[in-house]
Amino acid sequence: MREFAFELAVCAALETESDGVIARQLGTHTRIVDVVEVRPGPEFDRRAAITAETIPEPAIESDVGVGRARRPKAAIDAHPDRASTVADRAVKIGFFEEERRRGRRYVRRTTTYPEWIGGLCAFENKPDLGRPGDLELQLRKDVSLSLFDEVVLVTASYVTGAHLNRIPEPVGVWRFDPDRGTFEIVREATPLPASEPGIAVIDESPTRVEVEPVDADEKARLRRRVAERAYGKGWRPQKLPGCAKASARGTEFSDDDVLPYCAWKGRFVDPARECGPECEGHDESEPPSADIEAQRERHSPWVADPAGVARRQVGLDRFRNE
Repeated sequence: MREFAFELAVCAALETESDGVIARQLGTHTRIVDVVEVRPGPEFDRRAAITAETIPEPAIESDVGVGRARRPKAAIDAHPDRASTVADRAVKIGFFEEERRRGRRYVRRTTTYPEWIGGLCAFENKPDLGRPGDLELQLRKDVSLSLFDEVVLVTASYVTGAHLNRIPEPVGVWRFDPDRGTFEIVREATPLPASEPGIAVIDESPTRVEVEPVDADEKARLRRRVAERAYGKGWRPQKLPGCAKASARGTEFSDDDVLPYCAWKGRFVDPARECGPECEGHDESEPPSADIEAQRERHSPWVADPAGVARRQVGLDRFRNE
């Protein structure tokens, strides 16, 4: 099985077992992680009520408060143009409200940012351990930085003692059957010190390792950024191929899903990389009809169209604009 199809199957199986949200291909400090699970914290429902989208980190970090109307350029730590763009986005998704006073723009939060992140788990997918690539270095980076509470390697291969010896000891190892959607835990993951400072491995060669310390506060910001991106993105491809040979299909164990399947290739495909006029089997057509957001909402606690938390605050004029 190709890695893309394997990754889709892993995500579908994880989603059936998780009470949090699953997302694919998320950037961290030094690399892109295959799959991330955000486990729910105590205020997950409050986060889901705000917006289905990713809340921008500069908006969360800003000095804009719930009862305090502020000028975006003064309250958001960014270049004035960037601050304005961040404010625009935060207003659009319902995290900020705005108003005009004497021709000037002010914004305030619609709610306090909730404690919704209960934990983060990273999954590195490698269906064939006989072709490891940069697997060992990638996993060493994850353990050294300890951005995630747990790191797990998922494979379809039979796992030998030699394989385990090459994989950093804290990394869990799961064997996955993509036809049945079942996991066999070969080795449990050891919890990592995610709340403590870490070391980011920037580059490594036989004679030199380039590292960068990351303090606990920066790690907390990175974790929140990853969690927000995961909440807004999910794992299903957002667009299906515009091709007559494409259809929306589920996996063997999740047959009602809307994943991009190509009849010409006889497998699931990555629309962003494999589809289009460059493909020899391309037959231009309208994309298959599918409600990807409804499918995600059905299978996870993510809310596609929340009511939002924006409200008109009585007596806002008593707050001083700064």
